[in-house]
Amino acid sequence: MEITDVTAIPLSHELEAGRAFGGSRGMTESRSATLVRLETADGTVGWGEAFASPRAVAALIEDEFADAVLGSSPVAAESLADRVYTGDIGGYHAAREALAQSALSGIEVAMWDLRGKAVGKPIHELLGGRRVESVVPYASTMYLTEWGEDPADPMEAAVAEGFTAAKIKIGGGREDDRRRVEIAREILGDDAHLMVDFNGNYTPRGAIASIRELEPYDLTWVEEPVPPENYGGYRKIGERVDAPLAAGEAHYGRFEFARLLEDGLIDVVQPNLGRCGGFAEARFLATLATTANAVVRPHVWNSAVRTAAALQFAASLSTYPHAEGMEPDPVLFEFDRSENPLRNDLLESPFDPTGGELAVPQDPGLGIEVDESAVDRYRLE
Repeated sequence: MEITDVTAIPLSHELEAGRAFGGSRGMTESRSATLVRLETADGTVGWGEAFASPRAVAALIEDEFADAVLGSSPVAAESLADRVYTGDIGGYHAAREALAQSALSGIEVAMWDLRGKAVGKPIHELLGGRRVESVVPYASTMYLTEWGEDPADPMEAAVAEGFTAAKIKIGGGREDDRRRVEIAREILGDDAHLMVDFNGNYTPRGAIASIRELEPYDLTWVEEPVPPENYGGYRKIGERVDAPLAAGEAHYGRFEFARLLEDGLIDVVQPNLGRCGGFAEARFLATLATTANAVVRPHVWNSAVRTAAALQFAASLSTYPHAEGMEPDPVLFEFDRSENPLRNDLLESPFDPTGGELAVPQDPGLGIEVDESAVDRYRLE
Protein backbone atom coordinates (compact mmCIF):
# COMPACT_ATOMS: atom_id res chain seq x y z
CA MET A 1 0.00 0.00 0.00
CA GLU A 2 1.60 3.22 -1.23
CA ILE A 3 0.38 6.79 -0.60
CA THR A 4 -0.26 8.47 -3.94
CA ASP A 5 -2.17 11.62 -2.99
CA VAL A 6 -2.07 14.10 -0.09
CA THR A 7 -4.73 16.77 0.23
CA ALA A 8 -5.18 19.28 3.05
CA ILE A 9 -8.74 20.61 3.29
CA PRO A 10 -9.41 23.76 5.35
CA LEU A 11 -13.00 23.96 6.60
CA SER A 12 -15.03 26.72 8.24
CA HIS A 13 -18.56 27.43 9.42
CA GLU A 14 -19.49 30.98 10.41
CA LEU A 15 -21.83 31.32 13.37
CA GLU A 16 -24.80 33.65 13.14
CA ALA A 17 -24.26 37.25 14.22
CA GLY A 18 -24.44 37.59 17.98
CA ARG A 19 -23.78 33.86 18.60
CA ALA A 20 -20.08 33.96 19.48
CA PHE A 21 -19.10 31.82 22.46
CA GLY A 22 -16.01 30.57 24.22
CA GLY A 23 -14.09 30.76 27.45
CA SER A 24 -12.37 33.23 29.72
CA ARG A 25 -9.61 34.07 27.23
CA GLY A 26 -11.73 34.77 24.19
CA MET A 27 -14.70 33.82 22.05
CA THR A 28 -15.04 32.37 18.59
CA GLU A 29 -17.36 33.47 15.79
CA SER A 30 -16.78 30.36 13.68
CA ARG A 31 -16.01 26.65 13.82
CA SER A 32 -13.05 25.53 11.76
CA ALA A 33 -10.89 22.48 11.07
CA THR A 34 -8.31 21.21 8.63
CA LEU A 35 -8.86 17.70 7.34
CA VAL A 36 -6.09 15.64 5.79
CA ARG A 37 -7.10 13.20 3.05
CA LEU A 38 -4.60 10.53 1.99
CA GLU A 39 -5.24 8.14 -0.88
CA THR A 40 -3.33 5.03 -1.88
CA ALA A 41 -2.74 3.40 -5.25
CA ASP A 42 -5.66 1.00 -4.70
CA GLY A 43 -8.08 3.86 -3.94
CA THR A 44 -8.19 3.47 -0.15
CA VAL A 45 -8.72 6.80 1.64
CA GLY A 46 -7.41 7.73 5.08
CA TRP A 47 -8.53 10.75 7.11
CA GLY A 48 -6.85 12.90 9.74
CA GLU A 49 -7.31 16.36 11.22
CA ALA A 50 -4.88 19.13 12.15
CA PHE A 51 -5.78 21.55 14.94
CA ALA A 52 -4.49 24.98 13.84
CA SER A 53 -5.39 27.93 11.65
CA PRO A 54 -7.00 26.15 8.65
CA ARG A 55 -5.37 27.87 5.68
CA ALA A 56 -1.99 28.18 7.38
CA VAL A 57 -1.66 24.53 8.39
CA ALA A 58 -3.08 23.39 5.05
CA ALA A 59 -0.35 25.35 3.26
CA LEU A 60 2.34 23.85 5.51
CA ILE A 61 1.08 20.33 4.84
CA GLU A 62 1.14 20.82 1.09
CA ASP A 63 4.47 22.71 1.07
CA GLU A 64 6.52 20.61 3.51
CA PHE A 65 4.77 17.33 4.33
CA ALA A 66 3.13 16.12 1.13
CA ASP A 67 6.32 15.27 -0.77
CA ALA A 68 7.76 13.62 2.34
CA VAL A 69 4.98 11.02 2.54
CA LEU A 70 4.08 10.54 -1.12
CA GLY A 71 5.24 7.10 -2.20
CA SER A 72 5.64 5.87 1.38
CA SER A 73 3.78 3.15 3.22
CA PRO A 74 1.27 4.05 5.95
CA VAL A 75 3.41 1.94 8.29
CA ALA A 76 5.90 4.84 8.18
CA ALA A 77 3.55 6.70 10.52
CA GLU A 78 5.57 5.22 13.40
CA SER A 79 8.67 7.24 12.44
CA LEU A 80 7.03 10.41 11.13
CA ALA A 81 7.46 12.41 14.35
CA ASP A 82 11.19 11.65 14.50
CA ARG A 83 11.54 12.86 10.91
CA VAL A 84 9.95 16.15 11.95
CA TYR A 85 12.08 16.57 15.08
CA THR A 86 15.32 15.85 13.24
CA GLY A 87 14.50 18.30 10.46
CA ASP A 88 13.97 15.79 7.66
CA ILE A 89 10.50 17.30 7.26
CA GLY A 90 10.01 21.04 7.61
CA GLY A 91 13.36 21.91 9.18
CA TYR A 92 14.23 21.20 12.81
CA HIS A 93 14.02 24.87 13.86
CA ALA A 94 10.23 24.74 13.48
CA ALA A 95 9.67 21.17 14.69
CA ARG A 96 8.32 22.08 18.12
CA GLU A 97 6.05 24.86 16.93
CA ALA A 98 2.27 24.64 16.87
CA LEU A 99 1.83 24.55 13.09
CA ALA A 100 4.43 21.82 12.57
CA GLN A 101 3.01 19.63 15.34
CA SER A 102 -0.53 20.12 14.04
CA ALA A 103 0.48 19.28 10.46
CA LEU A 104 2.33 16.21 11.71
CA SER A 105 -0.74 15.12 13.68
CA GLY A 106 -3.14 15.42 10.76
CA ILE A 107 -0.90 13.47 8.37
CA GLU A 108 0.01 10.82 10.94
CA VAL A 109 -3.57 10.10 12.00
CA ALA A 110 -4.59 9.68 8.35
CA MET A 111 -1.73 7.19 7.89
CA TRP A 112 -3.00 5.15 10.85
CA ASP A 113 -6.49 5.21 9.33
CA LEU A 114 -4.98 3.66 6.19
CA ARG A 115 -3.06 1.10 8.28
CA GLY A 116 -6.21 -0.04 10.01
CA LYS A 117 -8.12 -0.32 6.76
CA ALA A 118 -5.28 -2.33 5.20
CA VAL A 119 -5.43 -5.01 7.89
CA GLY A 120 -9.15 -4.78 8.66
CA LYS A 121 -8.74 -3.64 12.28
CA PRO A 122 -9.73 -0.53 14.24
CA ILE A 123 -6.82 1.66 15.30
CA HIS A 124 -7.18 0.92 19.00
CA GLU A 125 -6.25 -2.70 18.31
CA LEU A 126 -3.11 -1.59 16.48
CA LEU A 127 -2.20 0.70 19.38
CA GLY A 128 -2.17 -2.14 21.87
CA GLY A 129 -5.63 -3.58 22.16
CA ARG A 130 -9.08 -2.54 23.29
CA ARG A 131 -9.37 -1.79 27.00
CA VAL A 132 -12.96 -0.53 26.83
CA GLU A 133 -15.82 -0.92 24.36
CA SER A 134 -17.47 2.35 25.33
CA VAL A 135 -16.68 5.53 27.22
CA VAL A 136 -18.68 7.89 29.39
CA PRO A 137 -19.10 11.15 27.44
CA TYR A 138 -19.04 14.32 29.46
CA ALA A 139 -20.80 17.40 28.16
CA SER A 140 -18.33 20.21 27.49
CA THR A 141 -20.74 23.06 27.99
CA MET A 142 -21.81 26.17 29.89
CA TYR A 143 -19.67 28.40 27.69
CA LEU A 144 -19.37 32.13 28.09
CA THR A 145 -21.60 33.61 25.41
CA GLU A 146 -22.00 36.86 23.51
CA TRP A 147 -25.75 36.75 24.06
CA GLY A 148 -25.56 36.34 27.86
CA GLU A 149 -27.01 32.83 28.05
CA ASP A 150 -28.37 31.75 31.41
CA PRO A 151 -25.71 29.21 32.54
CA ALA A 152 -28.41 26.89 33.81
CA ASP A 153 -29.89 26.40 30.33
CA PRO A 154 -27.04 24.38 28.69
CA MET A 155 -26.58 22.28 31.82
CA GLU A 156 -30.27 21.41 31.96
CA ALA A 157 -30.09 20.52 28.26
CA ALA A 158 -27.12 18.22 28.88
CA VAL A 159 -28.93 16.41 31.69
CA ALA A 160 -32.02 16.05 29.49
CA GLU A 161 -29.81 14.39 26.86
CA GLY A 162 -28.65 11.83 29.40
CA PHE A 163 -25.20 13.16 30.20
CA THR A 164 -23.99 12.08 33.63
CA ALA A 165 -20.84 14.22 33.69
CA ALA A 166 -19.91 17.71 32.52
CA LYS A 167 -17.13 20.26 32.18
CA ILE A 168 -17.92 23.95 32.39
CA LYS A 169 -16.14 27.20 31.61
CA ILE A 170 -15.07 29.46 34.46
CA GLY A 171 -12.24 31.96 34.98
CA GLY A 172 -14.12 35.25 34.94
CA GLY A 173 -13.63 36.03 38.63
CA ARG A 174 -14.04 34.14 41.90
CA GLU A 175 -17.63 35.18 42.52
CA ASP A 176 -18.70 34.17 39.02
CA ASP A 177 -16.68 30.92 39.25
CA ARG A 178 -18.52 29.87 42.40
CA ARG A 179 -21.92 30.85 40.98
CA ARG A 180 -21.42 28.82 37.80
CA VAL A 181 -20.10 25.77 39.64
CA GLU A 182 -22.93 25.93 42.17
CA ILE A 183 -25.50 25.98 39.35
CA ALA A 184 -23.84 23.08 37.55
CA ARG A 185 -23.55 20.94 40.67
CA GLU A 186 -27.16 21.54 41.64
CA ILE A 187 -28.43 20.48 38.20
CA LEU A 188 -26.04 17.54 37.70
CA GLY A 189 -26.45 16.12 41.18
CA ASP A 190 -23.99 15.34 43.94
CA ASP A 191 -22.63 12.09 42.47
CA ALA A 192 -21.90 13.28 38.94
CA HIS A 193 -18.40 14.04 37.67
CA LEU A 194 -17.97 17.81 37.35
CA MET A 195 -14.86 19.43 35.85
CA VAL A 196 -13.99 23.11 35.41
CA ASP A 197 -11.88 24.82 32.74
CA PHE A 198 -10.18 28.16 33.48
CA ASN A 199 -8.57 28.31 30.00
CA GLY A 200 -5.39 29.60 31.66
CA ASN A 201 -6.90 32.95 32.64
CA TYR A 202 -5.54 33.24 36.19
CA THR A 203 -2.31 33.89 37.99
CA PRO A 204 -1.25 31.14 40.40
CA ARG A 205 -2.44 33.19 43.37
CA GLY A 206 -5.83 33.86 41.76
CA ALA A 207 -6.27 30.23 40.75
CA ILE A 208 -5.45 29.00 44.25
CA ALA A 209 -8.01 31.33 45.80
CA SER A 210 -10.73 30.27 43.34
CA ILE A 211 -10.03 26.54 43.61
CA ARG A 212 -10.12 26.67 47.40
CA GLU A 213 -13.56 28.29 47.27
CA LEU A 214 -14.73 25.52 44.92
CA GLU A 215 -13.56 22.61 47.11
CA PRO A 216 -17.05 21.97 48.58
CA TYR A 217 -18.30 21.07 45.09
CA ASP A 218 -16.08 17.98 44.73
CA LEU A 219 -14.47 18.71 41.36
CA THR A 220 -13.13 15.75 39.35
CA TRP A 221 -10.39 17.95 37.93
CA VAL A 222 -9.38 21.58 37.41
CA GLU A 223 -8.27 22.30 33.85
CA GLU A 224 -5.69 24.91 32.80
CA PRO A 225 -5.87 27.17 35.86
CA VAL A 226 -2.87 29.14 34.52
CA PRO A 227 -1.41 29.63 31.01
CA PRO A 228 0.21 26.53 29.47
CA GLU A 229 3.70 28.03 29.58
CA ASN A 230 3.46 28.78 33.33
CA TYR A 231 5.06 25.53 34.56
CA GLY A 232 6.07 27.13 37.84
CA GLY A 233 2.48 28.23 38.34
CA TYR A 234 1.25 24.65 38.06
CA ARG A 235 3.77 23.65 40.72
CA LYS A 236 2.63 26.39 43.12
CA ILE A 237 -1.03 25.49 42.66
CA GLY A 238 -0.43 21.76 43.10
CA GLU A 239 1.37 22.37 46.38
CA ARG A 240 -1.52 24.40 47.80
CA VAL A 241 -4.77 22.74 46.68
CA ASP A 242 -6.17 19.21 46.76
CA ALA A 243 -8.06 19.24 43.44
CA PRO A 244 -6.48 17.25 40.59
CA LEU A 245 -4.92 19.50 37.93
CA ALA A 246 -5.33 18.84 34.20
CA ALA A 247 -3.55 20.25 31.14
CA GLY A 248 -2.34 19.33 27.68
CA GLU A 249 -4.68 20.79 25.07
CA ALA A 250 -2.31 23.72 24.49
CA HIS A 251 0.91 21.69 24.70
CA TYR A 252 2.67 20.39 21.62
CA GLY A 253 4.77 17.27 21.27
CA ARG A 254 6.68 14.97 23.56
CA PHE A 255 9.07 17.47 25.12
CA GLU A 256 6.41 19.76 26.58
CA PHE A 257 4.43 16.82 27.92
CA ALA A 258 7.57 15.28 29.39
CA ARG A 259 8.15 18.46 31.40
CA LEU A 260 4.60 18.42 32.75
CA LEU A 261 4.94 14.78 33.82
CA GLU A 262 8.52 14.53 34.96
CA ASP A 263 8.04 17.50 37.28
CA GLY A 264 4.77 16.07 38.61
CA LEU A 265 2.87 19.22 37.70
CA ILE A 266 -0.45 17.66 36.65
CA ASP A 267 -2.65 14.71 37.54
CA VAL A 268 -4.62 14.45 34.28
CA VAL A 269 -2.88 14.55 30.88
CA GLN A 270 -4.96 15.84 27.95
CA PRO A 271 -3.23 15.33 24.60
CA ASN A 272 -5.16 16.53 21.59
CA LEU A 273 -4.89 14.14 18.64
CA GLY A 274 -4.87 17.12 16.27
CA ARG A 275 -1.74 18.74 17.69
CA CYS A 276 0.17 16.36 20.00
CA GLY A 277 1.95 14.59 17.12
CA GLY A 278 -0.60 11.89 16.26
CA PHE A 279 -1.23 8.37 17.48
CA ALA A 280 2.36 7.18 17.93
CA GLU A 281 3.24 10.26 19.97
CA ALA A 282 0.00 10.01 21.97
CA ARG A 283 0.79 6.38 22.76
CA PHE A 284 4.27 7.44 23.93
CA LEU A 285 2.76 10.19 26.10
CA ALA A 286 0.32 7.70 27.63
CA THR A 287 3.20 5.40 28.52
CA LEU A 288 5.13 8.34 29.94
CA ALA A 289 2.07 9.22 32.03
CA THR A 290 2.20 5.83 33.76
CA THR A 291 5.67 6.70 35.10
CA ALA A 292 4.11 9.67 36.89
CA ASN A 293 0.94 7.72 37.82
CA ALA A 294 -1.11 10.30 35.93
CA VAL A 295 -4.46 9.73 34.20
CA VAL A 296 -4.79 10.29 30.43
CA ARG A 297 -8.00 11.77 29.08
CA PRO A 298 -7.77 13.22 25.54
CA HIS A 299 -8.89 16.75 24.81
CA VAL A 300 -11.53 16.76 22.07
CA TRP A 301 -12.57 19.78 20.00
CA ASN A 302 -13.62 20.53 16.44
CA SER A 303 -14.67 18.01 13.81
CA ALA A 304 -15.96 14.44 13.85
CA VAL A 305 -12.67 13.14 12.44
CA ARG A 306 -10.71 14.21 15.49
CA THR A 307 -13.49 12.90 17.73
CA ALA A 308 -13.07 9.50 16.09
CA ALA A 309 -9.29 9.64 16.56
CA ALA A 310 -9.68 10.51 20.24
CA LEU A 311 -12.14 7.64 20.73
CA GLN A 312 -9.72 5.14 19.20
CA PHE A 313 -6.94 6.44 21.45
CA ALA A 314 -9.10 6.42 24.58
CA ALA A 315 -10.07 2.79 23.98
CA SER A 316 -6.41 1.74 23.98
CA LEU A 317 -5.34 3.46 27.20
CA SER A 318 -3.70 1.48 29.97
CA THR A 319 -5.62 1.04 33.23
CA TYR A 320 -2.40 1.47 35.24
CA PRO A 321 -2.10 1.43 38.23
CA HIS A 322 -5.42 -0.41 38.40
CA ALA A 323 -5.95 -4.01 37.38
CA GLU A 324 -8.26 -4.37 34.39
CA GLY A 325 -11.84 -4.50 35.58
CA MET A 326 -10.92 -2.86 38.89
CA GLU A 327 -10.82 0.78 37.78
CA PRO A 328 -12.53 3.07 40.31
CA ASP A 329 -13.60 5.62 37.69
CA PRO A 330 -15.00 5.38 34.14
CA VAL A 331 -13.11 6.54 31.05
CA LEU A 332 -14.45 10.07 30.75
CA PHE A 333 -14.55 11.45 27.20
CA GLU A 334 -15.08 15.07 26.23
CA PHE A 335 -18.01 15.83 23.94
CA ASP A 336 -18.58 19.46 23.01
CA ARG A 337 -22.23 20.52 23.09
CA SER A 338 -21.87 23.86 21.28
CA GLU A 339 -23.03 24.50 17.73
CA ASN A 340 -20.72 22.69 15.31
CA PRO A 341 -21.84 21.24 11.96
CA LEU A 342 -18.26 20.04 11.38
CA ARG A 343 -18.93 17.55 14.16
CA ASN A 344 -22.50 16.70 13.20
CA ASP A 345 -22.54 16.77 9.39
CA LEU A 346 -19.24 15.28 8.20
CA LEU A 347 -20.01 11.61 8.88
CA GLU A 348 -22.45 9.25 7.20
CA SER A 349 -23.36 8.09 10.74
CA PRO A 350 -22.72 10.91 13.25
CA PHE A 351 -21.71 10.16 16.83
CA ASP A 352 -24.52 10.13 19.38
CA PRO A 353 -23.26 10.89 22.91
CA THR A 354 -26.70 11.04 24.50
CA GLY A 355 -27.79 8.47 27.03
CA GLY A 356 -24.59 8.48 29.08
CA GLU A 357 -22.54 6.12 26.91
CA LEU A 358 -20.56 6.42 23.66
CA ALA A 359 -19.49 3.29 21.80
CA VAL A 360 -15.98 3.03 20.36
CA PRO A 361 -16.15 2.41 16.57
CA GLN A 362 -15.12 -1.14 15.67
CA ASP A 363 -14.82 -0.82 11.89
CA PRO A 364 -11.32 -0.68 10.37
CA GLY A 365 -9.14 2.39 10.85
CA LEU A 366 -10.90 5.28 12.53
CA GLY A 367 -14.12 3.35 12.10
CA ILE A 368 -15.98 6.16 10.33
CA GLU A 369 -17.32 6.99 6.86
CA VAL A 370 -16.69 10.60 5.89
CA ASP A 371 -19.36 12.30 3.79
CA GLU A 372 -17.18 14.04 1.18
CA SER A 373 -20.10 16.06 -0.15
CA ALA A 374 -20.46 17.59 3.33
CA VAL A 375 -16.72 18.27 3.40
CA ASP A 376 -17.08 20.19 0.15
CA ARG A 377 -19.91 22.32 1.59
CA TYR A 378 -17.69 23.70 4.35
CA ARG A 379 -14.48 23.87 2.37
CA LEU A 380 -12.50 27.12 2.34
CA GLU A 381 -11.00 28.03 -1.00
